[in-house]
Amino acid sequence: MLELERVNVHYGKNQVLRDVTLSVAPGQIVALIGANAAGKTTTLRTSLGLKVPSSGEIRFDGAPITRASTPDRVRRRLVLVPEGRQVFAKFTVTENLLMGAYSRGDRDRLDADLERIYGLFPRLAERKRQLAGSMSGGEQQMLAIARGLMAQPRCLLLDEPTLGLAPIIVDEIARTVRRLADEGMTILLAEQNAAMALACASRAYVLESGRISLEGNARELKSSPDVQKLYLGAA
Repeated sequence: MLELERVNVHYGKNQVLRDVTLSVAPGQIVALIGANAAGKTTTLRTSLGLKVPSSGEIRFDGAPITRASTPDRVRRRLVLVPEGRQVFAKFTVTENLLMGAYSRGDRDRLDADLERIYGLFPRLAERKRQLAGSMSGGEQQMLAIARGLMAQPRCLLLDEPTLGLAPIIVDEIARTVRRLADEGMTILLAEQNAAMALACASRAYVLESGRISLEGNARELKSSPDVQKLYLGAA
């Protein structure tokens, strides 16, 4: 569904991505793991058109989108949940969710989708009228994911959804990601938390200094001595 082929990205003279090639098939969770500053966020931002690659090609559903605008990609239902949540702090939970649906033309279906979201995230249902800025970090992350889902994504890009969260909330986010995949959602999950990402994903890529250094079945990568040593805390 989503393919990056030999994508290179620069910030000025600094090259951040180097010949990155990856693919996400329909219905898959694919993990992109790596240390801080490895290039994970840049990969997701480039996929959505927020950063223009220096070279390489990006395809969605087999069609080239390398030069497509970000609004066009969102209309195609490629959606990013950004790192750091970035909720609208002075808006209520419901208002944040409605902002996620800004690109949709079927406004008559929003009530039904809101109810589905509240069923998926009961805690948000309890806080419909609460200002997003007054919520905990874990609740804000749930809201950020829920806001992304209101765009009806066919492929969801999740950027560090567990960053800075308590272990119990990390487990809850992981359950939500797996549930979305069980319902048919295609997900590219960028994470420093390699244990969580590899437990959720069917396939994975390891990104080091802007290059893909390893790729393959998530379970096999989890057993790799290099991955265990560098990302899973093994001695």
